[in-house]
Amino acid sequence: MKIWHQSFTELQQLPAYQDAITAHIRKAVRPDTEVVLHGVKPGTYPSNYPGTDIAHASLYTLHATQWITQALKASDEGFDAYAMCTLPNPFIREIRSLIDMPVVGYGEASFHLACMLGHRFGLMIFIAPMTQLYQEQIDLYGLRSRCVGVKPVGFAFQDVLKAWHDPSELIERFEKSAQTLIDQGADVIIPGEMPLNILLAANGVTRIKGVQIMDGIAVTLKMAESLVDLKKSVGLTQSRHGWLGSKPSRERVDQILEFYGLSI
Repeated sequence: MKIWHQSFTELQQLPAYQDAITAHIRKAVRPDTEVVLHGVKPGTYPSNYPGTDIAHASLYTLHATQWITQALKASDEGFDAYAMCTLPNPFIREIRSLIDMPVVGYGEASFHLACMLGHRFGLMIFIAPMTQLYQEQIDLYGLRSRCVGVKPVGFAFQDVLKAWHDPSELIERFEKSAQTLIDQGADVIIPGEMPLNILLAANGVTRIKGVQIMDGIAVTLKMAESLVDLKKSVGLTQSRHGWLGSKPSRERVDQILEFYGLSI
């Protein structure tokens, strides 16, 4: 099985982070599963931090077009699944209407699985303005009553990068911040930003006083494996019913991409 991993970061600028992802993925997936890492195009952001751009809805949407073209590349190159390893999983519904392979988003998969692991969940993020996006998504999934809230974790992406080799202080800060959501009734905590997720998972932070800490990249990739298996064994695939599921011809998709200067 071959899974296309897609990140919202410029991975080539973050070698320590990329190494940590690779090491953790090997713990999570089956021995015969190959996960190929992909980031956004070099030069997408003015620095190695996506948050200065994606904190704005307009720039987030413009950058998110890369997720569509990358999904089409994954399909063309014969991958078995497309794993959107970022919390907002941009354009996930549209991407599912364009390709036939299973498409899994970190946010969607984690929100739903959290409701199976506990009664209510809480979400922690770096970029406070994106709270509105996540609240809208949780509403769209019909899970508002199962979410106690979306809370900034209290530190930033760059703090996590600096803490790779000595994370104890940052982990302590995370646990204190998470306690607020736990006090509000969360049984599961989703450490929304993937760099934070990897830092916690790599250091064995799986619970706080019995409350489960979600491992989002593991959830996303294992869900991708499961959907590939279900497709092969019993033919379970994306619905093609209705406007949201209708798949256009690839010829027309390519024509439109060329028109907008997005040819792959």
